[in-house]
Order: sequence, then C-alpha cells, then structure tokens
Amino acid sequence: MNQKVKNLKIDLLSNNWYTLNNIHFDYQLKNGEWVSLSRESYDRGNGATILLYNTKKKTIILIQQFRMPSFVNGNDNGMMIETCAGVLDGDDPITCIVKETEEETGYRIKKVEKVFESYMSPGAVTEIIHFFIAEYDDDMKLSEGGGLASENEDIDVLEIDFNKAIQMVKSGEIKDAKTIMLLQYAQINKLIS
Repeated sequence: MNQKVKNLKIDLLSNNWYTLNNIHFDYQLKNGEWVSLSRESYDRGNGATILLYNTKKKTIILIQQFRMPSFVNGNDNGMMIETCAGVLDGDDPITCIVKETEEETGYRIKKVEKVFESYMSPGAVTEIIHFFIAEYDDDMKLSEGGGLASENEDIDVLEIDFNKAIQMVKSGEIKDAKTIMLLQYAQINKLIS
C-alpha cells in the first residue's frame, strides 16, 4: 500500500458499458505537504492483444473495425487498423487471446508467446494489456473470422506485408498504440527478416 495515499473515497459515475469512478484522495507531495485530489478512472478490465506473423510470406494479420472514440476525435470514418485484442472477461490472458484470435481472425493458434504487458493510458484507465506474438500459417485458418455477431462485431481481417505495415505506421494509416508497439517489437527483434 502506498503510504502517500490516504482517505480514499470512490464515487460511481457510470456503470453503463464499463465503470467510470470519481476517486477522491489525499496525496503527500515530496515536500511532505498533503493535498486533496480528485481523479476520474475508467475501469474496462484488463485485456490481451496479439501480433500474428508469417516468416515465410513476411506477412502479418491485422483487423479493421469501427471505433467510435476515434470517429468523434476526427478520424473521418472511424475505422481503425489494429492487432487482434479482447478483454479478459475472467479468462487468463492466454485463454483470452487464443479465443479472440479465432473469433476475430478465423485462425486457430496453439502456441503463443507473451512478450510484455503495459498500461496504455495510466492517467485515466485502469487496464493492463498483455501483449503476445504467434506464428501463423494458412493451415490454421478455420473461418473468415470477423468477430461475434452476438457482440455486434463487424471486423475485416487483413493480411499485410510486414514492411508495408511499418510504412502504414509512418504514414498514419495505423494509429493504434498496441499495434504500433507490437510492430516495433517485431521489427526490433527481427521476427520477420
């Protein structure tokens, strides 16, 4: 427990899609002074994401789907190119990402490697994302993917040349942080050369 935090009080603001809380607390500054602060915190649960890559074809699998927050922030059509991802929903990270991969991309993977985990926006969101990589080949494709109709998912599956994906980051076609992080991981570690 952090000894610099006391008098924690949490007020629920919304529990509609996920949970939005207003958190009031006292915090001790470096000079010893205590200040009263208030911060909103969005809790959507923890998640997992994966970069599927094929060393022979030098390709990766990404998805594209509509994201309302990007739309209202000026992304003309709201479509985002991303790595496959999902909320843990009570599963461990590996179970989650194997399930999400099949639902969203149509590929059934068995061997995944966790490469790191990260808070994506720790100033406002509680979520930790677990980052994975896995090799894929055409024999693993069981369906067209596209997500679950019951969750109103409308996902396009994209097989993209790895070097083109790197260029798409530079051009701004790929703006999703988790995707950029995994592409940079693959580039630094020479997964596809």
